[in-house]
Amino acid sequence: MIEWLTMESWSPYIVGAGIGVLIWTAFLFSDRPLGCSTAYAKSAGMVESALSRKKSEQMPYYQKVTPTVDWQWTLIIGLIIGAFLSAYLSGTFTVLIVPPVFAEAFGTNAILRSAVALAGGLLLGLGARWAGGCTSGHGISGTLQLSLASWVAAICFFAGGIIRSWSDLWIFVHLIGGHRMAYERLRSHTTAQIILGPISGLFSGFFSRKGG
Repeated sequence: MIEWLTMESWSPYIVGAGIGVLIWTAFLFSDRPLGCSTAYAKSAGMVESALSRKKSEQMPYYQKVTPTVDWQWTLIIGLIIGAFLSAYLSGTFTVLIVPPVFAEAFGTNAILRSAVALAGGLLLGLGARWAGGCTSGHGISGTLQLSLASWVAAICFFAGGIIRSWSDLWIFVHLIGGHRMAYERLRSHTTAQIILGPISGLFSGFFSRKGG
């Protein structure tokens, strides 16, 4: 068992099955799907409330999605802890500002890397709100519930990723010359829910980290 936990990665089939069972238990004990993007919106709402509560309460989105610490918010805490445990137990944990793949294509400029990461995060957040969910909310939990919107979103995730990968390949090969990088890219009780959130996130982060 210890050797299995300390493996750098697991079979994607085992990880997929583990995440599937995790979603069952999340619905069983919390009646909530796994999803992350709404928690970030709630965090922004908490900051907004701290700065101007009246303005925050008038916003239609925060009237619908209350910016409070709940199961989903604490899920993010569990995700971080689970991913850390997975990396730590396998001996692969390290702190990197500029990942090797990025460095090979664009250099080791930490400011550039941070700016690209920030821009990517903004686009991810914008897309997730427009779509009403992220890859985990739609691609895993939504498809499990046979939601038509989630199935359409999941198909678009893959289609968009494939198109983007091929366009990146063309750009890198013809304009930047980052061949290696291009090929790499191709490859209901409040207290109880606050406790269950990080536990679900822990397993989700652990499985996701093990699955790469």
